Amino acid sequence: MSTGSSPTARALRALEILQARPGTTADQLASSLGVTERAARRYIGILREAGIPVESARGPYGGYRLGRGTRLPPVVFTEEQALALVMAVLDGQPAAIDADDLVGSALSKVIRALPESIGRQAAALRAHASAAPDRQSARPDPAIMSALVAAVADRHRVVVTYRSGSGEEWDAEVDPWAVVVRYGRWYLLCHSHRAEAIRTYRVDRIRAARHTPHSFTPPDDLDPVAALEENLGAGWKYPTRVVFDAPQEKVAPWIRPTMGRLEPDGDRCVLVGSTRNPAMYAQEWLATVPFDFVVEDGPELRAAVATVAARFGAAGITERERAPRVR
Repeated sequence: MSTGSSPTARALRALEILQARPGTTADQLASSLGVTERAARRYIGILREAGIPVESARGPYGGYRLGRGTRLPPVVFTEEQALALVMAVLDGQPAAIDADDLVGSALSKVIRALPESIGRQAAALRAHASAAPDRQSARPDPAIMSALVAAVADRHRVVVTYRSGSGEEWDAEVDPWAVVVRYGRWYLLCHSHRAEAIRTYRVDRIRAARHTPHSFTPPDDLDPVAALEENLGAGWKYPTRVVFDAPQEKVAPWIRPTMGRLEPDGDRCVLVGSTRNPAMYAQEWLATVPFDFVVEDGPELRAAVATVAARFGAAGITERERAPRVR
């Protein structure tokens, strides 16, 4: 079980495949397991000997599938899967190292349920790993997250109570299109009937979510991640317009969607957008772009760029050059 190469491990893997893809053929099963068709049929035989009814059918729509009413054994992980699961949990929730944490207590249950040989490795990883908290991440309320995910799945409109970073609070009736996680933060991508526009709400700032009887249909061509990125770069207080002295194809790899929309302009290109934090836009985003640029619009951004330029310029002056000259 530790490497996933034993007959028992491969038989259990075959069981997982049949659960996920009923109708899998012997050829497909062999390919997934990395064995011959003869060996794949042998693993099907092992499952049947263990009392698991595996049905088979011939023809173009045939293949193997589990019999109706099959009672499956508990979830089984290989050592690699168990360690990968612990690593993913600690990466996304550093506080899970503590068994008293909500996610940490759930992780403890998973580790205790593992076979001793595998659970020992997972427990050792958790005990000896250290995780630095992500200061940018924010953890939403699981109950609110559950309500939002159910609304997305059922395509039911909800009324959310939202509190902004400044403390202002309001209700909004929205069509919840998707829940998207981005750089440690969870967002609700939705259509707001209050604003009659697309909106992105941080889930950790949603204080309540109430289902309504109204249904909705999301856009057919919806790409939740792309729509979120585009929406995060629009509608902020301070407008921005930056002209780069380089063609669009060279500048584009350095521009994140939240900075705005990049458009060609002959041998140059123009970045049009908005921001709520000109200082951050200048020193964390624009300062990393390796091309000359001019801020054509946005006095706040222009002032922020001037501040960054002055600070960098002062950093190149030695102490001797700074000292006043005595005549």
